[in-house]
Amino acid sequence: MLGPAVFYLDFTSASLCAVFGALLGSLPVAYIAMFGPRSGNRTMVFTRYIMGYHPAKLVVILTLIVLLGYSIIDAVVAGQILSAVSPNGSMSVIVGIVIVAVITYAISTFGYSIFHYYERYAWLPQLAVMCLLAGVAGPHFDLHANPSAGLDPRTIIGNRLSFFSLCLSAAITYAGAAADYFVYYPENAPKWKIFVVTMTGLVPTFAFEFIIGIGLASGITSNDAWSNAYNVSQGALAVEAFKPLGGFGSFCSVLIALGLIANLIAPTYSAGVDFQVLGRYSERVPRVVWNTAGAAIYTVCAIAGREHLAEIFTNFLALMGYWVSIWVAIVLEEHLIFRLWRGMGWDWEAWNDRSKLPLGAAALVAFLVGWAGAILCMAQVWYIGPLAGLIGQYGGDVRSPYRLLSDESEC
Repeated sequence: MLGPAVFYLDFTSASLCAVFGALLGSLPVAYIAMFGPRSGNRTMVFTRYIMGYHPAKLVVILTLIVLLGYSIIDAVVAGQILSAVSPNGSMSVIVGIVIVAVITYAISTFGYSIFHYYERYAWLPQLAVMCLLAGVAGPHFDLHANPSAGLDPRTIIGNRLSFFSLCLSAAITYAGAAADYFVYYPENAPKWKIFVVTMTGLVPTFAFEFIIGIGLASGITSNDAWSNAYNVSQGALAVEAFKPLGGFGSFCSVLIALGLIANLIAPTYSAGVDFQVLGRYSERVPRVVWNTAGAAIYTVCAIAGREHLAEIFTNFLALMGYWVSIWVAIVLEEHLIFRLWRGMGWDWEAWNDRSKLPLGAAALVAFLVGWAGAILCMAQVWYIGPLAGLIGQYGGDVRSPYRLLSDESEC
């Protein structure tokens, strides 16, 4: 929804930025996923081969922030929807967040087999209700509104670039857990099949959801009911869009809220595993304990930040897209240059043997140098880098996502 609502983009521009951002961001995810069957290692264990045993812990911590951060967003949106659909708002957002978090925790705690079984079927009702949402709300999308009218052309370019980076980062951050869900595949599973099924799962899903969100936000300037709902929350806007369907629309809204559980289970499960990768002592703690800790953290944070969803997404999680891009570049160098071209190969049995893993000094330096480049090129509400500042009034984020306009009255 942020394309029209925050970045002043028209429907067509926002949709193109979103779709191509999702496409580009999904490529590294599919690439990392291919290592799951071959290595039998989770993504953050695989990172030890790239960054070294100890420097990899920095990446693990950043991954945990990503997983729990996106869980906060999912929990808040689900809570908003459940609150908006309840009679006269009788259910608070807090109660909605807790309900979704408890269900998610219960499913993810039982382990991969139950979680995978749930995910196998959960997508179908979601697809059905999202198609209904597109059908009932589509006629109210404002395809001709031009929120950027009167803005300097360079500012429009900067806004397009920043929104493109936002959508790219929404996809690329899945790379930090991509291999987790393929470790039980046969070791000889064709790499191209893993790549294709991952891209097939991600790109159409992102594109479809992004375009619906853009359409809903495009209508808030010409539809008073939608505008009022958006001022309440993003979830309330989705509920308002279903209003023409009456009671059935409320039922569909509940299904969407419960469907966010499917998006919460994956990061909750991966976070439990990643906590164990932090070291020998954390490895001894059962995954269920870490799952409990992760669920508690994002539930409390979601309750605390329930009124500031857009700010959380654009300001805090903004930083997460940068490091994933840097890490992916280092993975590509390690795999293509050292492991393949120089013939070093991979010893997948050495995942927990520090003597056989790289020291990681070069990778750590490269990681920090990448961050220096990101600082030069980031455009945030609290900081605009010198290179990003060359593009328009608000800067253009040329590394990765996000900045929320500090003066919302300018909208």
